[in-house]
Amino acid sequence: QVQLVESGVGLVQPGGSLRLSCVASGIRFSISDMGWYRQALGKERELVAIISSSAETDYSDSVKGRSTISRDNAKNTVYLQMNSLKPEDTAVYYCTASPWGSRTYWGQGTQVTVSS
Repeated sequence: QVQLVESGVGLVQPGGSLRLSCVASGIRFSISDMGWYRQALGKERELVAIISSSAETDYSDSVKGRSTISRDNAKNTVYLQMNSLKPEDTAVYYCTASPWGSRTYWGQGTQVTVSS
C-alpha cells in the first residue's frame, strides 16, 4: 500500500519560511519522481516543484528563486523549503510520487496558511 504523508508548520507569517516534508512508503522511492502541488481555495491545483529520480529539479514561476525541493533517498523523504512567503502561498500542499513505469500517487495534503 502506497502512503505519502506530508507534514510541516501550518501557519507562517508573511516573509517567513517553512519546510514541508513528505515521507513515502510502499514505493521504490529512489526510482520515483517526486513533486509538490498546491491548491488554493477556489483555484485549480497547480504544480509547485518537482524533483526527478536523478535529482533534477523544476519550479513554477510563482515560487522560483525562493523555494528548494530536495530528496533524501535513505529516508524516503522529499522536502520543500519555501522562503519569503506571501499570503498568496496559502493553499493545501500535496506531495506526489511517480514511480518509474507506474501511476502517480498523491498524499492527503497539508494546509499552509500565510498570515499575520
